[in-house]
Amino acid sequence: MTKLWMVRHGPTHAKSMVGWSDIPADLSDTAAIARLRAFLPSAPVVSSDLIRASATADTLLPDVRLPHDKNLREINFGDWELRTFSDVEADDPERIRAYWEKPGDVAPPNGESWNDVRQRVDGAIDRYLDHGHQDLIVVAHFGVILTQVQRALAISAYEAFSHRIENLSVTVLQKHHDDWTVAHINHTP
Repeated sequence: MTKLWMVRHGPTHAKSMVGWSDIPADLSDTAAIARLRAFLPSAPVVSSDLIRASATADTLLPDVRLPHDKNLREINFGDWELRTFSDVEADDPERIRAYWEKPGDVAPPNGESWNDVRQRVDGAIDRYLDHGHQDLIVVAHFGVILTQVQRALAISAYEAFSHRIENLSVTVLQKHHDDWTVAHINHTP
């Protein structure tokens, strides 16, 4: 059995869609980081290669730090990157509503659909599961964590989007053979 401890990076304070832009996290809440450290097991840590995730992972002071993984990046918002929902809605109302309300094959121009993100992240997580870690801490992003919540609960993407994933929260998923269980979603220690 492998237990995935999925941590969302620290806040960026951006008020727009932040996907592949390399914006740093605000890691000044040292009390929240200390509580997070105390809650997590001593286990290998892997993160997205984006600085908001990699710097958050580094604050956990892991004994074993695995190389950053580009496949654990947030959703690629393409032409919507760093734009607000309302700005994009003014230009492309049908597509952005379909993207969030009927996630699946709809993609932002020059970006990824939900199904593309899910496939990319599932492949990355499967590679880590194959390594046989008993516990693995994955520091990543809202979309990355939701892909695995969707997978573990066997729910639709739309249902997955109903879950909140706060910054510096932990979602704990367990995989035993082909069975998944969920211990926590969006737990803030």
